[in-house]
Amino acid sequence: PFQPPFLFMAYLSHSRFPSWASVFFVMSALSVLVMVTRIEAGQRSSHSAAFLTTPSLRLASNHRSSVQGLPRTVMTATPIDKRQERRRIISSENFNRRGFKEAEEEVQGMMAEEFTSDLVKQLRENNYVLERNNVVIKLAKSYGFCWGVDRAVALAYEARKFYKDDKIHITNEIIHNPSVNTRLRQMDINFIGLKDGEKDFSDVKKGDVVILPAFGASLPEMQLLDAKGVKIVDTTCPWVSKVWNAVDAHTRKDMTSVIHGKWAHEESIATASFADTYLIVKDIHEAEYVADYILNGGDKAEFMRKFKNAMSEGFDPDTDLDKVGIANQTTMYKEETAAIAKLFERTMLRKFGPQEVNSHFMSLDTICDATQERQDAISELLDDKSLDLVLVIGGFDSSNTGHLLEIAEMRGVRAYHIDLASRIRPDGSIEHRHVDGTIEVTPGFLPAGRVTVGVTSGASTPDATVEEVMEQLFLLKAVTA
Repeated sequence: PFQPPFLFMAYLSHSRFPSWASVFFVMSALSVLVMVTRIEAGQRSSHSAAFLTTPSLRLASNHRSSVQGLPRTVMTATPIDKRQERRRIISSENFNRRGFKEAEEEVQGMMAEEFTSDLVKQLRENNYVLERNNVVIKLAKSYGFCWGVDRAVALAYEARKFYKDDKIHITNEIIHNPSVNTRLRQMDINFIGLKDGEKDFSDVKKGDVVILPAFGASLPEMQLLDAKGVKIVDTTCPWVSKVWNAVDAHTRKDMTSVIHGKWAHEESIATASFADTYLIVKDIHEAEYVADYILNGGDKAEFMRKFKNAMSEGFDPDTDLDKVGIANQTTMYKEETAAIAKLFERTMLRKFGPQEVNSHFMSLDTICDATQERQDAISELLDDKSLDLVLVIGGFDSSNTGHLLEIAEMRGVRAYHIDLASRIRPDGSIEHRHVDGTIEVTPGFLPAGRVTVGVTSGASTPDATVEEVMEQLFLLKAVTA
């Protein structure tokens, strides 16, 4: 790198320039060299220090998902292209989202043994109807493990088989299902814990293996793990990645991403981390509040209090809602997501007119196929007027399962959300979750005589769990008949 200045100085020594001009040109050349050298050095170090940029850390803090163990080095706060940063990390040789072919066959056998069900198979083969012990089971035609969940669990199993002797961590529950997460713990996979309300990555060392769950991981987490030099196994559902691409499109058009989701949910946290400016609305009522503010203004202080945990750093409702793009947490109620998109489209049409609406509004189809299919299937099941009650099976913290319960309740059908067969008790009571998250024990939930029960399960619920619930139901009916 020092060759050009020395050649230039040699040239000046034989030139006709006066000595003061020679000094001026030599100093200029050296200044350029230093500047170029610094730029090159900055480029070489930017990848390892990118996670220290202010925007990423601020966003993590907004969602109460900050991480401990970050280096203390203070860097200049510069904005980053989040899309390019994500691509850089994904392209790393330490990043794996394709799985491990060496372990595929063994893992497929393990999962078939642990998660499938002969009883559920029998139900499908019998047109989704089965009767035993005076209990008629009618199973929804789309239910249980979706492709993305099956893929995520398989990748985690494969990672354990491939990295036999390595320490493996996972940044969150792989999916929202207690039996599956318990199984991973039994396989000596360490779940990253919290310290003072923040994820604590201090135990993660260079060379360890870290699994990213089906919900994805936030950009600050991905940057931290990349900087630590760990081997990353990414099980993020491709439908979640599709939402991230929609957020990228919003950013390129300088739009605020309005995300239909729950601000504390892992998936919404991850999605928001890839947006430059965002606002998270949990339902149509919050969306209507925002739409009214766009059209009529309002109490800014009240707005800021209402969404204090659900907006990007520095968010200003008076300026950041002129251009909006719609995204969603993939497990939300699809009809509500569609209604929210239509609401904001109409709002922008009223405010800016038909000629300008496309410059101020964007909505891409990011509703997960599996979520939609399960919601459609329970709606079809609920058309059957012979049902006495419905059992919705899935993790209590599973958003997609909760929305299946919500659909049943909106239709006026008695429904119980349970996560394990043990929630059906020998005394004839059932411990179940309501839509608002409260847990209640209802005695004598099973009617006397012949009873018809509709059954469905969330996208993170294995068939084996569904079988256990049905067997418990048959047993209870047999002993109380």
